[in-house]
Amino acid sequence: MEKLNGKSMDLVQMNIEALKQLFPEVVTEGKIDFEKLKLILGEEIETRNEKYEFTWHGKTQAMKLAQTPSTGTLRPDKASSKNWDTTENLYIEGDNLEVLKLLQKSYFGKIKMIYIDPPYNTGKDFVYKDDFRDNIKNYKEITQQTTKANTETNGRYHTDWLNMMYPRLKLARNLLTEDGVIFISIDDTEVANLRKICDEVFGEENFVSNIVWQKKYSPQNDAKYFSDMHDHILCYMKNKNNENKLNLLPRTEEQNSRYKNPDNDPRGPWKPSDFSVKTYSANYDYPIKTPSGRIVNPPAGRCWRTSKEKFEELVKDNRIWFGENGDNVPAIKRFLSEVKDGRVPVTWWTREEVGDNQLARNEIKSLFKDVVPFDTPKPTSLLKQMIIIGSNSNDIILDFFSGSATTAHAVMKLNAEDGGNRKFIMVQLPEPIDEKSEAYKAGYKNICDIGKERIRRAGEKIVQETGKTDLDIGFKVFKLDSSNVKTWDPDFDNLEQTLFDLQDNIKEGRTKEDLLYEILLKIGLPLTTPIEEIDYNGKTIYNVAYGSVLVCLEDDIDLDIVQEMMKYQSEHMPPKVIFKESGFISDAVKTNALQTLKKHGITDVRSV
Repeated sequence: MEKLNGKSMDLVQMNIEALKQLFPEVVTEGKIDFEKLKLILGEEIETRNEKYEFTWHGKTQAMKLAQTPSTGTLRPDKASSKNWDTTENLYIEGDNLEVLKLLQKSYFGKIKMIYIDPPYNTGKDFVYKDDFRDNIKNYKEITQQTTKANTETNGRYHTDWLNMMYPRLKLARNLLTEDGVIFISIDDTEVANLRKICDEVFGEENFVSNIVWQKKYSPQNDAKYFSDMHDHILCYMKNKNNENKLNLLPRTEEQNSRYKNPDNDPRGPWKPSDFSVKTYSANYDYPIKTPSGRIVNPPAGRCWRTSKEKFEELVKDNRIWFGENGDNVPAIKRFLSEVKDGRVPVTWWTREEVGDNQLARNEIKSLFKDVVPFDTPKPTSLLKQMIIIGSNSNDIILDFFSGSATTAHAVMKLNAEDGGNRKFIMVQLPEPIDEKSEAYKAGYKNICDIGKERIRRAGEKIVQETGKTDLDIGFKVFKLDSSNVKTWDPDFDNLEQTLFDLQDNIKEGRTKEDLLYEILLKIGLPLTTPIEEIDYNGKTIYNVAYGSVLVCLEDDIDLDIVQEMMKYQSEHMPPKVIFKESGFISDAVKTNALQTLKKHGITDVRSV
């Protein structure tokens, strides 16, 4: 029986395996021969000391940090969740670096769109310092104390921000689908550095756009130099090519209002378009007689857009317009019904189109009255525009700097508007709230408290306003923690007690459900995978993903339980079967159980 690996995906090993697949000749005794790899790559190897590169103190460690597997887990918190049994949405409390590592197996290549609004590094916002040795321990220490801003007087002001962002973006890229897209909000302080990081992580060939968003209505007259009126939104795709495209935006009422129907054409509204073109062809240069009898020719240096024969066909089809009096230069009719359904996004997003910071504050006030704990929140209309461009109706949207959970709010609103079934995953560090703030006085101790409550209230409000009761307005809450399984860390002054404790390798205070969800993460199943709980003689069997995985984490497991588990196996493929390492009544029962499963074609049996 194989022991379940307690670590998240080993990205280094994954990269090595990819190299082996591409260049099997560079593998010598299981190791990569870099000299041979250099020969294969030929002139594409950079050997000069002076070369174009973007570097800073700690970059190498930041790269290693992204590749170091996590031994942590995500523990379910049903009490603060909503619609636990039916929802496909997730809200995860914890350090997003560790959470992104833990999501690698279950969500690798499954996220269609990512939006993040990270710290802008303005000297006022919090920049989290990672610990290369034990980030779970570091995370717990951070959340027990008041967080500190990364001030401009810090000698490593930009460096600390870069070291925080780089590994998170590396891990985020892995989660994107091949046609996935990421949007990142930022201001002028770090936009240049963020662009360089993203060029390296995603590839500069996958840069899509730098969108400029008008975030304010009124200029600040007390500004020292210029009044800051905008933010940037960098957009990158995982793989930008001719096949992977972004969505068009819906046409506006103003655009559609340009189409009229003065001649009551049964094909509906249309607008006139110039019948002449710049690219000259003598075959398309001919005189046209208008209905009023006037002879017109193309403007100098131009010609008509079709041949004379095709023009006569268009006239018969009532697709040429000579004006109400029949005396105008001919124009071709462009029907609204024939226009492609959408408009290409532009890089300048005005507050009239997508809202501003003040609209965002008003949205939060409408839910929380006077509690607005964020200085520069984003409006849901801004997020909706990105979600429309970057995702389709059944996709997963990830935000791992979720703040007040605007992204979740926007996903629910858009689903209500267009009938979509988009899912969200929110990740947020439970940063303590200033005890002097109105939010703290209202009972909110950290940002996660506000984010979760906003989703609850926003969802109810959307259902109330739309009358749509079939919307997914719930979310499953998970909290980052150390593994549920004890590790070999002996107390040599009390070795006998240590050995006794390891007879049961599950930590005290952890539940079977805690362990179950850690198993899902470690074997690569989504946290919203359907789970059926089966009670058999007082013991719980978990039927996961319709018989694809069968789990029993009880003590005193006997052959009757094993026989019962086999009744629920999938008809399509042999299941994975997982037990607690110390759960069997005896070693003899364990041996017989393995033989019984093997006889039924079940060979993937693991223990925790």
